[in-house]
Amino acid sequence: MMMARKQDVRIPTYNISVVGLSGTEKEKGQCGIGKSCLCNRFVRPSADEFHLDHTSVLSTSDFGGRVVNNDHFLYWGEVSRSLEDCVECKMHIVEQTEFIDDQTFQPHRSTALQPYIKRAAATKLASAEKLMYFCTDQLGLEQDFEQKQMPDGKLLIDGFLLGIDVSRGMNRNFDDQLKFVSNLYNQLAKTKKPIVVVLTKCDEGVERYIRDAHTFALSKKNLQVVETSARSNVNVDLAFSTLVQLIDKSRGKTKIIPYFEALKQQSQQIATAKDKYEWLVSRIVKNHNENWLSVSRKMQASPEYQDYVYLEGTQKAKKLFLQHIHRLKHEHIERRRKLYLAALPLAFEALIPNLDEIDHLSCIKAKKLLETKPEFLKWFVVLEETPWDATSHIDNMENERIPFDLMDTVPAEQLYEAHLEKLRNERKRAEMRRAFKENLETSPFITPGKPWEEARSFIMNEDFYQWLEESVYMDIYGKHQKQIIDKAKEEFQELLLEYSELFYELELDAKPSKEKMGVIQDVLGEEQRFKALQKLQAERDALILKHIHFVYHPTKETCPSCPACVDAKIEHLISSRFIRPSDRNQKNSLSDPNIDRINLVILGKDGLARELANEIRALCTNDDKYVIDGKMYELSLRPIEGNVRLPVNSFQTPTFQPHGCLCLYNSKESLSYVVESIEKSRESTLGRRDNHLVHLPLTLILVNKRGDTSGETLHSLIQQGQQIASKLQCVFLDPASAGIGYGRNINEKQISQVLKGLLDSKRNLNLVSSTASIKDLADVDLRIVMCLMCGDPFSADDILFPVLQSQTCKSSHSGSNNSVLLELPIGLHKKRIELSILSYHSSFSIRKSRLVHGYIVFYSAKRKASLAMLRAFLCEVQDIIPIQLVALTDGAIDVLDNDLSREQLTEGEEIAQEIDGRFTSIPCSQPQHKLEIFHPFFKDVVEKKNIVEATHMYDNVAEACSTTEEVFNSPRAGSPLCNSNLQDSEEDIEPSSYSLFREDTSLPSLSKDHSKLSMELEGNDGLSFIMSNFESKLNNKVPPPVKPKPPVHFEMTKGDLSYLDQGHRGDGQRKSVSSSPWLPQDGFDPSDYAEPMDAVVKPRNEEENIYSVPHDSTQGKIITIRNINKAQSNGSGNGSDSEMDTSSLERGRKVSIVSKPVLYRTRCTRLGRFASYRTSFSVGSDDELGPIRKKEEDQASQGYKGDNAVIPYETDEDPRRRNILRSLRRNTKKPKPKPRPSITKATWESNYFGVPLTTVVTPEKPIPIFIERCIEYIEATGLSTEGIYRVSGNKSEMESLQRQFDQDHNLDLAEKDFTVNTVAGAMKSFFSELPDPLVPYNMQIDLVEAHKINDREQKLHALKDVLKKFPKENHEVFKYVISHLNKVSHNNKVNLMTSENLSICFWPTLMRPDFSTMDALTATRTYQTIIELFIQQCPFFFYNRPISEPPGTMPSSPSAMASTVPFLTSTPVTSQPSPPQSPPPTPQSPMQPLLPSQLQAEHTL
Repeated sequence: MMMARKQDVRIPTYNISVVGLSGTEKEKGQCGIGKSCLCNRFVRPSADEFHLDHTSVLSTSDFGGRVVNNDHFLYWGEVSRSLEDCVECKMHIVEQTEFIDDQTFQPHRSTALQPYIKRAAATKLASAEKLMYFCTDQLGLEQDFEQKQMPDGKLLIDGFLLGIDVSRGMNRNFDDQLKFVSNLYNQLAKTKKPIVVVLTKCDEGVERYIRDAHTFALSKKNLQVVETSARSNVNVDLAFSTLVQLIDKSRGKTKIIPYFEALKQQSQQIATAKDKYEWLVSRIVKNHNENWLSVSRKMQASPEYQDYVYLEGTQKAKKLFLQHIHRLKHEHIERRRKLYLAALPLAFEALIPNLDEIDHLSCIKAKKLLETKPEFLKWFVVLEETPWDATSHIDNMENERIPFDLMDTVPAEQLYEAHLEKLRNERKRAEMRRAFKENLETSPFITPGKPWEEARSFIMNEDFYQWLEESVYMDIYGKHQKQIIDKAKEEFQELLLEYSELFYELELDAKPSKEKMGVIQDVLGEEQRFKALQKLQAERDALILKHIHFVYHPTKETCPSCPACVDAKIEHLISSRFIRPSDRNQKNSLSDPNIDRINLVILGKDGLARELANEIRALCTNDDKYVIDGKMYELSLRPIEGNVRLPVNSFQTPTFQPHGCLCLYNSKESLSYVVESIEKSRESTLGRRDNHLVHLPLTLILVNKRGDTSGETLHSLIQQGQQIASKLQCVFLDPASAGIGYGRNINEKQISQVLKGLLDSKRNLNLVSSTASIKDLADVDLRIVMCLMCGDPFSADDILFPVLQSQTCKSSHSGSNNSVLLELPIGLHKKRIELSILSYHSSFSIRKSRLVHGYIVFYSAKRKASLAMLRAFLCEVQDIIPIQLVALTDGAIDVLDNDLSREQLTEGEEIAQEIDGRFTSIPCSQPQHKLEIFHPFFKDVVEKKNIVEATHMYDNVAEACSTTEEVFNSPRAGSPLCNSNLQDSEEDIEPSSYSLFREDTSLPSLSKDHSKLSMELEGNDGLSFIMSNFESKLNNKVPPPVKPKPPVHFEMTKGDLSYLDQGHRGDGQRKSVSSSPWLPQDGFDPSDYAEPMDAVVKPRNEEENIYSVPHDSTQGKIITIRNINKAQSNGSGNGSDSEMDTSSLERGRKVSIVSKPVLYRTRCTRLGRFASYRTSFSVGSDDELGPIRKKEEDQASQGYKGDNAVIPYETDEDPRRRNILRSLRRNTKKPKPKPRPSITKATWESNYFGVPLTTVVTPEKPIPIFIERCIEYIEATGLSTEGIYRVSGNKSEMESLQRQFDQDHNLDLAEKDFTVNTVAGAMKSFFSELPDPLVPYNMQIDLVEAHKINDREQKLHALKDVLKKFPKENHEVFKYVISHLNKVSHNNKVNLMTSENLSICFWPTLMRPDFSTMDALTATRTYQTIIELFIQQCPFFFYNRPISEPPGTMPSSPSAMASTVPFLTSTPVTSQPSPPQSPPPTPQSPMQPLLPSQLQAEHTL
């Protein structure tokens, strides 16, 4: 019931009458007291509906209208309000006034004739059909406004609002008003209705009036007083709500707020609304061209717009909008002005850049000058209306030209003056720069490499400092230094070439000895071009080493003239002149008489190789020819199924050089055989310069196993094969991809694809036989080499033009890109001549190894280096080979005005006379010589052809039969060409006693190469035994020492021609010790330079060898050459007479006499100028053969003494292992500054390298700056480098890097362009050279003890406890290095360096145990595992992260085995096979997700 009753309660309605002073102007003054404004603001509070003008002077018609309705009161309408207690109520508002007739200015006569005081106090009002009042404009236009009638035509008044105007009213006395109000109040009080006094117009109020009004209210029984302002909308609602509270006593009492407090609240509300509205306008209006109508429509629904319009009205909102538009326009104009002013200097620079033209012109005159310029309209626009910012041009955004009237403004004049000043200053600065540069060029104190600090005092003066900053002069000085340094380097390089004879006589390798470097310094030291680089010793040393590299390994890339090497030019010329045989169409290929040859090794166990060879032969023609893409190829197969170390199973023989290998497997055992065989084959040729097996193309093929249909086994074999193929970087074929049917190993399509790939690889690797044998002369009669000097000032095109454009010139069938065929009539017959056009550095490698019938050597008459290279080349040429010298001159000889050219020409002629050669000169101004000038030389070649060929055969057969120990120990020892000393079994093989390793290398390069494949294969479940066995063979096998077999003496008689034929076929592969391939291979591995193996063959033993060689097969002659025990040094000797044997195969002819030829150096006094240096040094380089061989000899002769006596088993140990252990031993003497090898000095002592760690770190910089620079460089450029830290860097470059850093600790590695491997090697070398290892010896014992703990977690915590005991310096550096190695291991998918690989490379460097004890030897695997754990668990050890899970459930490497397994054992290490699974070969580091960001922060410390 209560709820129902509450719901039935209607909204209360109150009728309120507003009264106050009214009447004529005499009574109320010129304006009313504000009753109408008060009612208007309350009934219609919106600013747009509020009207200030409410007149009471009406016409009779308006007075009688329905709004006034002949009454002296106005009905304002009904209002609904929610009061403070949130109860809604309705109010009818009535205003009691008095309307004045506009004619008589007297009150209108109405039905009620009572005076205003009595009429205003009426409580019952009635007026039929009276309409609600809006404003004065409504009168007479009632139909245009809302028509709402007063309810029921009558109202009962519930209360009164008594208004008092407290403003200074015009013609009104406040006391009179107060008297009127007092009388009115007395009349109202009689009604006993509630009364509230309202003070109106308080915004203009007078303080005294307000005070008197309050006094009046207090005198009338404490009337409630509300101070209001209808105009400001202050306390209007409060006045009406206060009256309602008095009417309805049940409502809460309303708190009356003073006017100024209420005004403050209202002002804050308006300010907030204004801010929101302005924000709205700025967000919507972006263009100054917007109009109010469209924008107001957009804002209509926005509350910010509605609130502000409600409080302030639409007009004020529009005003703010217009202000915003004006501001946008002003900003737009200013932006345009700034753009124009910014473009104005550019216009000045483009139109009037010449100071001489405008130096004395004012801005007005310059303006006229601008108009005359042709490009004036490109920069300026002349407007019809000005100024430009008052026209529509401001909105023409497409036209960016500058309004020309802008030139009349002050900023434009200032910019013109600034332009003038700029030109004047630039002229002065340019003069200063020129003067400074002239000082640099003329000053004798400015030499290459002189620092700015030293040069500044000699060249600077006050004027220089006044006009330019020092940085500008430093930049000019730096550029000048670069120019003179580059010039000095070029001149020094030319000097090195001028001393070519010295470098070739010294027989330098990649690691030249100190004595040889000292000779170079002594010889070159007095040269001015050598002294010019005195302040750049490191760079001078680098240039010398680079030149030695070029001499030792001459290629197009290492050539000093690269990329303008003659070889590259010749290849381009010949390739553009001819279509190579490989590029011919298939139509022509069938008719090509030259059939290429493919030598293919087939490797497979248990009959797989023989079976596939038979299948391939079945696809060939009867004569073993195979057709590929329409061309015929001769296919030679070599199936191998046994031990590849035995000669019978060798990949390469004197008569067979493989072009590719097919590796077959059908089981894990056969796959392991393939891997071991490849490794053994590569090991056997390690260190040879002509090592083709390293780059031999491999194809791994999974063949069907008869009767095996197990899908699981097949899948496992495929997966393992793919893994092996990826490591060997070879092609993999499986049955699914090959489409092989049952009973067939491989189909014909697959064979063709494999052979095509081998052909491409054969061409790319230049595996065409590099040594031409006499058998190959069936195609050509003569082989002549034409030598040109790289960098000569003459064009190879002009020199070779007569040759290449000759009608007799054809493409060579040998496939070489630098040879052509010539058919020339020589004597009575035409001869086919193969002319090879090469650079000198490419020709050096063929002097002894290749059959050449004659040389045409060119040199420039105006270049010393050109003739010097010619002399160096001729020194090693046998004196029986015809030589044609060609001097290239600028003009005719008789007009030469250059003394150098005349001297060079004279010397060339003298050399030709002394060696019985021919000499001619060709003026390059008229290069169109003819081939006829070489015809006398060609006749000489034909005459000496037989003796040249016989001598070539003599040298090669004698070399093949040499069996001295020195030859076996040379890099050629592993070559099949040295198989005269063949082993009967694998057990007879002993590695070379010559050390393959550098002294500062912790691990042998061979085991590094093996470890890369071995470590990554050990994680495979089926193949772990392969690599463990292979490793055990490397590490644990103890082969017995091999006694060299006695020399074999061959006596080739008439019945031995079968071997002779075999020698012919193998002759193409024979080379002398110092020889290189016929053409250098393009793929140069820097490791060849970093790890050279240089050996020199000693003179042959005195013996008598008789060789029979074919003299002329067409005539059936045989020449016998006999060596009568007169071998001399350098392969030269006087030789002996040779007699011609006769037999039933020979015709009765007289024996021809052949003597062993000497070299041209022995016949010509101008050759061999530095020959005395050739025999003045020990064999090989000091750092390689000398100390190691001497040490081994001492131990062999004296036995083991002193401390070494504790390890007697080393006598039977593998020599590689023995060398490693020796290199890892450390002495206990107090360290001294390390003497550093140098080129310019005998030694140099470093104060940074080889000193205790505490001397290169500080508490502020706990990391050595060198280590920090190296690691930052590696992490910035080398994290993706394959084999980082495994592949050795260039030792000479590493030493150069350390030396340069020792001189300048601010060395920028990026600017010096060091390779990543060089920087990595230098960093490892830093730790190797520390007096004590980074991991202290006393800590190593604790680490090993902690590692013995079986529980993994306890082990790691124990290791961490030991780590905390490290000295602070060692701990900080160790943390920095291990964090870096962890980061490297995260990139193992790219660089192939897992944490295990890195630990193998780093543990000897970081720990350096003393291998003089058995405990250290047996703990080596433990050391490696400890370092691996530190790398894997880096976040746990150094950054308090949780322990990471291991990469797999089973150990992925031998390092995961028990630490108790000894490193050296007599039996192979076996491991339990893992469950069937295939973990990734390079497991991801467990720190991948959390380490990088944290370690990056640590690295920056």
